[in-house]
Amino acid sequence: MALPAEKIDEHIAWQDVTEGLQIHEPATSKRFMTGQWRTNTPVWLKEKCKQCLLCVPYCPDSCILARDNKREEFDYDHCKGCGICVKACPFGAIEMREGQ
Repeated sequence: MALPAEKIDEHIAWQDVTEGLQIHEPATSKRFMTGQWRTNTPVWLKEKCKQCLLCVPYCPDSCILARDNKREEFDYDHCKGCGICVKACPFGAIEMREGQ
């Protein structure tokens, strides 16, 4: 029997999830701390940041937060450490560091 999406969380073993389960509900990834998958961590160098916000739309996981046209810290709970933000920043205000 398939588990409904609201019953699936980080405590469910993979063996307990029905093979080929399709999740049709939006925003279920917010319940999973995918940042634990990360082997490298982006670090925001505030002194180099020009607040151009070019990094924000490039993040595939929406982990670069912005409020009132100002960039904020990373959402490390969901950042997988892909490094796309490093390439998107023209000012070198983001660098990758090994580890979580």
